[in-house]
Amino acid sequence: MSRSVGLVGILKKGFPLRFFIARLTRVPLLGRIMDTMFFKDDGIIYLPIDRAITVNEAVASESMVLPSSVVEHFIEKAAYHWVMNFCICRDAAACKDYPVELGCLFMGEAAMKINPELGRRVTKEEALEHVRKCREAGLIHLIGRNKLDTVWLNVGPGNRLLTVCNCCPCCCLWRMLPDLAPEIGMKVTKMPGITMTVTDACVGCRTCESVCFVNAVAVTDGRAQIHEECRGCGRCVDVCPQHAIMVSVEGDPVERSIDFISDLVDIT
Repeated sequence: MSRSVGLVGILKKGFPLRFFIARLTRVPLLGRIMDTMFFKDDGIIYLPIDRAITVNEAVASESMVLPSSVVEHFIEKAAYHWVMNFCICRDAAACKDYPVELGCLFMGEAAMKINPELGRRVTKEEALEHVRKCREAGLIHLIGRNKLDTVWLNVGPGNRLLTVCNCCPCCCLWRMLPDLAPEIGMKVTKMPGITMTVTDACVGCRTCESVCFVNAVAVTDGRAQIHEECRGCGRCVDVCPQHAIMVSVEGDPVERSIDFISDLVDIT
């Protein structure tokens, strides 16, 4: 049975508690229970902003470095597409900077069980247009298998639901990543083959610190340092006034991402 609108309203009211709840996953035994209930079998990739990756001589094809093509691949492949009427995170946080109406895109058979009061089935073309609007609005895609979505929407099975979140830096649920137990937090990863590097052009202006949603960037001794918590969203690259943060691309991150997600979710 799909989730009622009333229960979704209760979830939104509890949204400010997400950091406290995340810290509970670090409590022995309780953390293992929460992992099983809300994160089991998860695998989610943060896709960098397309413009954050510069095509250079080391990259054989531009298609290799367009992270958005991962989302487009699954839109083309999926038999079912469902767009939410709102982003539950931005709605709950009363976001003023990014569109609340640009919600998640779900794909797969399980998406058809979502309460129709919360969203609508769309065509492949409409799904492509939706993610394009999200990118133009400055939102970043997360894509993968996310058990939390099967829980709050009360749908399943999990291997039949592919989530594409469209996240802002201020309200994203996954800002709680630094608070989660490491074994849970590692299920949300950067795009394989992507590495952020700070060059000598850095002047320590701290602009990058303000856009990192997982607190992975810190200025030390006048220079930005990117720590292992980085999920490779590329916002720091995009906003750096000195163009001092670069993205290194190894192998074919698009194909590796597609293979990783395809092993977790069947959307045909």
